[in-house]
Amino acid sequence: MSFDPVEVARGTLLITATLFPIVNPLGGAPIFLSLTEGYSPAVQRLLARRIALNSFVLPMGSLFIGAHVLAFFGISLPAVQFGGGLVVASAGWALLNQPDRKNQDRETVRDVDIMTHAFYPYTLPLTVGPGSISVAITLGANLPKRFDSATMFSLEALVASTLGAAAVCVLIWMSYASAERMGRALGPTGTSVLLRLSSFILFCIGVQIAWNGLTGLVKPLLPH
Repeated sequence: MSFDPVEVARGTLLITATLFPIVNPLGGAPIFLSLTEGYSPAVQRLLARRIALNSFVLPMGSLFIGAHVLAFFGISLPAVQFGGGLVVASAGWALLNQPDRKNQDRETVRDVDIMTHAFYPYTLPLTVGPGSISVAITLGANLPKRFDSATMFSLEALVASTLGAAAVCVLIWMSYASAERMGRALGPTGTSVLLRLSSFILFCIGVQIAWNGLTGLVKPLLPH
């Protein structure tokens, strides 16, 4: 079995460079900080690690079997973008309008309760949203061509996908685990301003994803 490390490195960089700006862990850190306000730093780090792990599994699943799952259920990629975009826009709108929470009682929330939210909404849709999933599905459909392979399960595609998704996962963990220190540096006012800006950007991203999906759904119905 042939193995070209140069092509693997290029594939890894392609996946990392494509997913990183869409996942945007740096922009998601203020939102993570707001949602976990009042949790102890140890719990925040534990939650950041769990979100990072989930954020590795989701893109990997989308890369390898995402297109097959959509085909099995008869769901088109524009439909995923439209529905997922509405969810992201709704989450961004809710964060944009939520009141500032001060002096939250840390004793009222148990670690087990926090971990139940690690996947939804912290991972999906706030970290790995429909945009990331749709891009990962597209990469999974086109990456085998780069390696002259008929399937994503070739060794080169498998290694490149794993390394690329792992790199994004590490960046998510680093950004979220350091969110509490960032909050201390910015102070309450700076954190609130950054949160509002991040929430507005998240809302706009959701609207854009939904619009792309709606365009893809309506375009085949229009006369040429």
